[in-house]
Amino acid sequence: MAVYINGHDLTIEEVIRVCRENEEVKLTEDAVVAVKKARAYIEKKLEEKAVIYGLTTGFGKFANVVIDNDQTEQLQRNLIISHTCAMGNPYPRHFVRAAMLLRCNALARGNSGIRLETLQTLLDMLNKGVHPIIPEKGSLGASGDLAPLSHIALGLIGEGKVEYKGEVVDAKVAMADAGITPVVLAAKEGLALNNGTQMMTAVGVNVLWDAMKLQKVADIACAMTGEALHAIKKAYDHKVHDLRGQDGQKVVAENLLTLLEGSGNALPLQESKVQDPYTLRCIPQIHGASRDAIKYAYEKVSNELNAVTDNPLVFPDEDEVISGGNFHGQPMALTFDFLKIAISEFANVSERRIERLVNPALSEGLPAFLTKDGGVCSGFMIAQYAAASMVSENKVYDHPACVDSIPSSANQEDHVSMGTTSARTAAMVLDNAQKVLGIELAAAAQGIWLRQEMGENGIDNLAPATKAAYDYIRTVSAPIEDDVIMHDELVKFDEMIKDGSFLEAVEKVVDFK
Repeated sequence: MAVYINGHDLTIEEVIRVCRENEEVKLTEDAVVAVKKARAYIEKKLEEKAVIYGLTTGFGKFANVVIDNDQTEQLQRNLIISHTCAMGNPYPRHFVRAAMLLRCNALARGNSGIRLETLQTLLDMLNKGVHPIIPEKGSLGASGDLAPLSHIALGLIGEGKVEYKGEVVDAKVAMADAGITPVVLAAKEGLALNNGTQMMTAVGVNVLWDAMKLQKVADIACAMTGEALHAIKKAYDHKVHDLRGQDGQKVVAENLLTLLEGSGNALPLQESKVQDPYTLRCIPQIHGASRDAIKYAYEKVSNELNAVTDNPLVFPDEDEVISGGNFHGQPMALTFDFLKIAISEFANVSERRIERLVNPALSEGLPAFLTKDGGVCSGFMIAQYAAASMVSENKVYDHPACVDSIPSSANQEDHVSMGTTSARTAAMVLDNAQKVLGIELAAAAQGIWLRQEMGENGIDNLAPATKAAYDYIRTVSAPIEDDVIMHDELVKFDEMIKDGSFLEAVEKVVDFK
């Protein structure tokens, strides 16, 4: 089923369908009307020889340079080719598709003054899989994502490189094969295409989507470790969490009770101890706070998906063209900095649970480093090192990018958001967090297996939810009886988290939030 856009009601779920599942995208009828109306207004202003930024003037510090009407096409083309300065490795395809979709959605609102045929051509590229190559570095996040979005526009005019049918080719070659005619940019169209927050939002919405899945995986991982370490479930009693009243905390406490329902390993009380360490006892408070941050990010990103963020903005009904600052990425910069810190905490506390699993002084009787032949075998010793390395790396990435403004354009643009850096580092944090939680799941499953081997019926006593998790794990990775190439095993856990198969397996037997 196609996704219809008009600049008003695009959802996160629809973005994911388009960028990851190649869903077709179409304009609504009201979007067509709005775009045509705004363009007619721009043409009228051109005929009147009105002085309007980016239409009949230069850009940035050149805003005071008036451009003749017969130079407007050259002005827009020069804007695009001069601004294609992004560097580094190319963004993954799903990030590019998300950026293309979001740019189309913003233009469909009818406040940018682009021609309908130009917008439709960009949609055709998206629908036919012509994906401009966008290097990942080079955006200040104000004026928007100028460099990355210029690379999209470069493909639109039939220049530069694109990814098409799995290969990197010249844009003109791909466009010809796809039956798409490149665009000759008209007045204001270059600026309408490259001025906005769509690249940072495209990256961020994908990170957010995966973080929403990861928060559930984190709760499962905690429950698995709780099974291996004989956790005390009473700490998750709703009476405790109702007294604090934090929404995320209450959800996680409920999840943990649901996941551990029926467990013979994790009990309401344990005779051998009064209370668990923080990394088991305080998980509702820790995971819950991250969930609340993710919820906040969901609300902010949902707004930004339907935001018009170029400059100047066209208001035909009011007979106004207004130069503003909607391109400034600060709302997203703060959001993605917050999001990455929230994701980091899932990994931080996970690594501490890994330490408890491998450390014989903390593991409730499990063999050191989760191996039956310690000394000859190292077991999970260095797996914990790897987790510790990644959580430490995340602490570097967690530095808020948004506090590092730097002036540009001869100090005309004297405060920038660095929002795209916020989004990019959030993606790096997410990748590390997924890997760390994968290591915890591997270690917890090993601990549960060892309990069974020790005669404690660790597997037999699992709750239905954690049994489903354990059983799925054993379809991808066997218990480790002798040392193996640990990297090869841990990659399997990373992959099952990323592809969603692990979470899906657990959700087949238990409903949790």
